[in-house]
Amino acid sequence: MKSVLIFSKTTGFRHESISKGVQTVSRLLDESGINATHTEDASYFCTDSLSKYDAVLFLSTTGDILTKEQKVAFQEFIQSGKGYVGIHAASDTEYNWPWYGRLVGGYFSSHPAVQEATINVVDKNHPSTKHLQNIWIHRDEWYDFKDVKPGLNILMTLDEKSYQGGKMGKFHPIAWFQEFDGGRSFYTGLGHTNESFDSANFQKHILGGIFYVLKYN
Repeated sequence: MKSVLIFSKTTGFRHESISKGVQTVSRLLDESGINATHTEDASYFCTDSLSKYDAVLFLSTTGDILTKEQKVAFQEFIQSGKGYVGIHAASDTEYNWPWYGRLVGGYFSSHPAVQEATINVVDKNHPSTKHLQNIWIHRDEWYDFKDVKPGLNILMTLDEKSYQGGKMGKFHPIAWFQEFDGGRSFYTGLGHTNESFDSANFQKHILGGIFYVLKYN
């Protein structure tokens, strides 16, 4: 049985939706025959503990959350072929750790108010998007990103003409995947609200991302 560590430690802003997200992701994993462990204890990030898991999921983590030694253990975990999933504020995490920035694929820079927007699904050949139509109308908090890594495999982009306050222009990625440093990485900017975790489309999006990093495809 595969195992996923859900990690939601915060040292900055804390999302109200974390508990709902943990509950939802844990249920999705359980229903898929995947073992789920949730923690906010960074001491899990040592070689002995991480060796029990096939992927780590950062669920709206914020700020600096790992020590120098824990960072080394996490890098070695990814380099051993394991997986990383980032949801929403995972990109608002570890701004001073360049390796993590490349792993997640970009850093949060700003957002307007929660509102409905049009998502363009640009890659439907991925387990996280194959269930979606070409256009997905969804209500969430829409992140603008900085330091977006070149060469990411973009899954979905935002149509900034469909909502107020976007700052990235014509090319506004909101979900992507990549092979990175020996492992696999998937990130989605969705997941700010409690209600977003009730969306069947979003649940399948998350689960497909997990399946990708676990090499189920």
